[in-house]
Amino acid sequence: MYDLAILGGGPAGYTAAAKALKHGMNVVIFEGDNIGGVCLNAGCIPTKTLLYGSKIYRHSTEAAKYGVNASDVNYDYNAMLKRKERVIRRLVAGVKQQIKGATMVSGTARVANYREHVTTIVCNDEHYEARNLLIATGSVNASPKLEGITSEHVVDSTAALNMSRVPKNAVIIGGGVIGMEFAQLWSNLGSKVTIVEALPIVLANFDEDISNYISQTFSKRGVKIMTSTRVESITGQGVMTSAGEISGDTVLVCTGRRPNMTGTEILNLPLTGNGISVDSHMRTALPGVYAAGDVTGLSMLAHSAERQAAVAVNDMMCIEDEMRYNAIPAVVYCDPEIAAVGLTERQAKEILGENNYNIETLPMLFSGRFVAENDGEQGLCKVITDKHGIIIGTHMVGNPASEIIAIAVMAIGQGMTTEQLSRIILPHPTVGEILKHF
Repeated sequence: MYDLAILGGGPAGYTAAAKALKHGMNVVIFEGDNIGGVCLNAGCIPTKTLLYGSKIYRHSTEAAKYGVNASDVNYDYNAMLKRKERVIRRLVAGVKQQIKGATMVSGTARVANYREHVTTIVCNDEHYEARNLLIATGSVNASPKLEGITSEHVVDSTAALNMSRVPKNAVIIGGGVIGMEFAQLWSNLGSKVTIVEALPIVLANFDEDISNYISQTFSKRGVKIMTSTRVESITGQGVMTSAGEISGDTVLVCTGRRPNMTGTEILNLPLTGNGISVDSHMRTALPGVYAAGDVTGLSMLAHSAERQAAVAVNDMMCIEDEMRYNAIPAVVYCDPEIAAVGLTERQAKEILGENNYNIETLPMLFSGRFVAENDGEQGLCKVITDKHGIIIGTHMVGNPASEIIAIAVMAIGQGMTTEQLSRIILPHPTVGEILKHF
């Protein structure tokens, strides 16, 4: 009998396996596709790899403003795709090395039987028993019910990453993180891109000031953003919307993801929203059964999944730990990058009341390095504090926001005030210094 069985080899699954192995647990991990999950194989990593290539290309065409003359700049998309595959292979090999010592089973697994602290799993007609079970089956693309959704020119994010060409004219349904990143990728490489979003703003889960800033930036670069616009059907020439027909040779549907609970049906676990219900220790309603990652529907981000998995294993080992969600960063890898942690202005108003929080906003131009490296950009950094000066939200747009947001994550996680943060010596010149000015 195994100490731990893990359904799913994505960020939650392989993190749990690696941590459990360090504690001396006997681990079996099941993965029906490729180890590393969607994030490594068909999400975070391949997207960022292609985005970086497209960013290098666009910056090369704009190099003159930095005193660099580059003529006849072009790109080879096939070479970009090959590099993407090399990056994936390298990282998959690294993950396999991390969980060396676990029994890895390739195939579609399902829970066949459960009694307290003994779960039976069937995969490839073999039976496995474990004292603890971690459900880390991730999520799948959520496709809307639209006429024409199965047309050949319609793709989801997974298929879009494997297209052999860059669309000439793309319509993107959904202005969330995935939609905005593909808009950045394709527009960098010369595509005409239209984003259709049903809500009043794109990136609706981010602070409105950040959303407005990136919308203006995209519009200046020729990306058309149509908000408060409903897609009614997909046609042979594009999409029909509440504002009329929009033409496009490629239609990308990225309207979110939903938890995948395939293989766990026999457990009949209670749900919260669309995900498996868990407590702060990642325990489900059944003793010895845990869930982590997208399948919980709580925070559908790879770094959240990794932390949830660590909390679950610690609980199995009787190590005091619990999951908190007040300091989880979110990043959009546009150019400029967007990063945020904590409450938005709207959330602060709803939770604390209109007179119980403070907001301060500065342009990234307060950082000397930002000015040196981001010609023509202003950027934005917005810090929200409670009435005691404790930082409860930080939102920024400007490169490299994805890296410097870590400072704010630690500040919020530790309950620091802006005064306490200002006493920390940050290296100069760095863009992260912006945070000492609040």
